[in-house]
Amino acid sequence: MNRSSALAVSSIFVVLAGCQPASSAEDGATTAPMAPHVVAATDIDAGRYLVMTGGCNDCHTPGFAEGGGRTPEAQWLMGAPVGFKGPWGVTYPHNLRITVANMSEDAWVGMLNARQGAPPMPWPSVRAMSDPDKRAVYRYIRSLGPGGAAAPTALPPGVIPTTPYQDFSLVTPPAPVAG
Repeated sequence: MNRSSALAVSSIFVVLAGCQPASSAEDGATTAPMAPHVVAATDIDAGRYLVMTGGCNDCHTPGFAEGGGRTPEAQWLMGAPVGFKGPWGVTYPHNLRITVANMSEDAWVGMLNARQGAPPMPWPSVRAMSDPDKRAVYRYIRSLGPGGAAAPTALPPGVIPTTPYQDFSLVTPPAPVAG
């Protein structure tokens, strides 16, 4: 290894050393590293960012996706009466303002860590979020205040909804006819 390569490798080790868990001066113990999370000026700002980049409004805010994201923030996350129909039945985007108004922050984090819900909600992605990010989302939603009505109750497979819905059923096109 030449001198410049050795210097580059040494620099990498110095940078990586800064990423190591902090040590406690009192007892020499090492603290667990914190999971990746969004850092912003406030938890509310971090929560707003996570809601925007996570696509929460696409389903939980009526007209948001169709309107190119121009729905006023005062109308965000109030749920929708439009269902998503598939082999799992029909699910509806919950009014997250009502949800957080009726649970503690710890209960919210616990629910997001454990829930095994139906599509199209990306539950594996939600469970993968760090707890600090889940708390930031909770605090952001709480900051919006109350609003809206509860979403319709999910329906089991085979029940036809009386509300508008998007059909997520798999459709296989017919094979082309040889000519």
